[in-house]
Formats: sequence, C-alpha cells, structure tokens
Amino acid sequence: MENSYADYETRRRNPDPRNAALLVIDMQLYFQGIASPIIPTIRRTIESCRAQNIPVVYTRHSHRDPSDYGMLGEWWNEVIHDGTPEAEIMREVNKKEDDKVIHKHTYSAFYNTDLEKYLRGQGKTEVIVTGVMTNLCCETTARDAFLRGFRVFFSTDATATSNKDLHDSTLKNLAYGFAYLVNCQRLEDAFAAKVSA
Repeated sequence: MENSYADYETRRRNPDPRNAALLVIDMQLYFQGIASPIIPTIRRTIESCRAQNIPVVYTRHSHRDPSDYGMLGEWWNEVIHDGTPEAEIMREVNKKEDDKVIHKHTYSAFYNTDLEKYLRGQGKTEVIVTGVMTNLCCETTARDAFLRGFRVFFSTDATATSNKDLHDSTLKNLAYGFAYLVNCQRLEDAFAAKVSA
C-alpha cells in the first residue's frame, strides 16, 4: 500500500555522515506506550548512525516546578516531573555514558537549550530526527532546526505518536516544506553505498 504522504515527498536526499547528528527525542518511560512499537527501528537507526561515527543526542523532557510549565501546563492535564522514573530515558534505546543529553521543558529541543551550540561546535549542519511524539516534540524540533539553517531528515518509522492520522499529517507537512523523509532501511542503504563508493 502506498504511503499517504508519498504525494508530498517530492524531494529526496540522504544525510551526509560527516555533517549529521542523530536526535533521539524524548524516548522516556512516560511515553513507553507510544514509543514501544518503534524501539526496534530506533535501535537500528542508532546503531547505523554510531557505525558511521554520527553523534547521538538524546533529549529528555521534564519540568522542575510550575515556573517552567509555560503553556504546556495549560494545555495538558499532567506534565513530566524531573526526578521521577517517568522522566528517565528508556534503557532499550541504549544511551551511552558519553552521549549528549539535552534537558528541555517544551516541544522544541532547541528552545532555551544548548543544542544548537553543541551541534555547531561539532561542525554539524544536518540533523536526523527520531523519537516521540511525531507531531509535537519531533515536528517542532524539526521545524526549529530548519529555521536555524540545519538540513533536516525526519524518520518515518523511528518516530511515533498517539495515532496514524497525526503521524501521517506531520510527515505530509514536513515533506512539503521542512524535511527530507527517511526510514531505517533507507539510511542503512545510503550509509552502505557511501562505504562502498
């Protein structure tokens, strides 16, 4: 069956391992129910990127107190509290001791964090976005990266949200104006082709 976003995917490109960083967005215990189905593909994506010496950056969304809730406190019935088990990154995504972790308290991983400074310092001009939720933190981070001048690659099978409609709507929007769509297999094939070239 053809993907519902195929009509919008008019541009195709693969990331350059020399210029790319992998962003693993909010793979925390709080989101375990949503995130569990993509664990196999996100792990494969992480392993593929590590094999290409692409740095892996994890984000962790949580709130210390009501002063940093912002509009999320109004929008949602509950927030993730820092220091609770739900705020911790899932062990299944294989975070290494020296991987960069970005603590954030809103949808974008760039807002009031040092993510852009870190990426620029590493000489990275491209980001590959994976994680949860497709239509909230992943999409907002992808759009923000685009506006900051990063080339954005967005995973179709290593991102997840609460339903297919929201997931596909994000993929359509991003393919139309912000990001090159990739999936785990496409990344593996692209990296293998670079190695053999």
